[in-house]
Amino acid sequence: MILDCAGKPLDLTHPQVMGILNVTPDSFSDGGKFVVQDSALAQAKQMVEEGAGIIDVGGESTRPGAAIVSIEDEISRVVPVIEAIHSEIDIPISIDTSKPEVMIAAVNAGAGLINDVRALKVEGAVQAAVECDVPVCLMHAQGTPQNMQDAPRYDDVVIEVLDFLLERVAVCEQAGIARNRLILDPGFGFGKQAAHNLRLMKHLSKFIDTSLPVLVGVSRKSMIGKLLKVSVEERLAASLSLAAISVWQGAKIVRSHDVRETVHAIMMCDYVTKVQDDD
Repeated sequence: MILDCAGKPLDLTHPQVMGILNVTPDSFSDGGKFVVQDSALAQAKQMVEEGAGIIDVGGESTRPGAAIVSIEDEISRVVPVIEAIHSEIDIPISIDTSKPEVMIAAVNAGAGLINDVRALKVEGAVQAAVECDVPVCLMHAQGTPQNMQDAPRYDDVVIEVLDFLLERVAVCEQAGIARNRLILDPGFGFGKQAAHNLRLMKHLSKFIDTSLPVLVGVSRKSMIGKLLKVSVEERLAASLSLAAISVWQGAKIVRSHDVRETVHAIMMCDYVTKVQDDD
């Protein structure tokens, strides 16, 4: 499967790494590092050299407790960076946002995929996605970044997350967004306790069974810190382990801060899953 991301192809016949580029001052892992356009462009180029298949640009932190950013501020953060990357790099760019106005501005600047942690639930977002005419990643989140980790609860996290995503797929299809332009993201860490995240990972194949591409974002996340009692800087090995587990089950996109290492991990996993018994 090859996604047309505004004229730039994303080949999903093999797993891809989505390089994280936060142009925010307060993201949990790399906040403030790439708020200057030159630094952001240099980081994007480095991630491409390391094997990223797509660059994900975000202008509003979605970490637990993050402050809300205005539409104007978010646009001013992401649009110049997207324009710069689009003019110098051939791989697709995704915009990590839930705001319809930011989606439109980012796609006009060169983004070719909408990555929405609220699954187009903000008023006007579905219509904006239709207007933008690019693929969309629908993510599940319980609550908002301001309250999502207060007390997340589920009767059956796998069934509830899957049902929510399939409901959003139906809404998108009804609005005119083709099913083959949609990606699912279970939303690891977004309104989930560690046990919920582990259960989603164990049963990721249920999301794969929808025949829609699945994106997994677990890079350096707090679930690793809570389970292993390690700092953000010490979470690489566990992040790679979860990336490999995801790809083994069939995930097509892994969102990561550590591109080179993640590319190597998922390439080896992909080699093993595709080897023929008579090789």
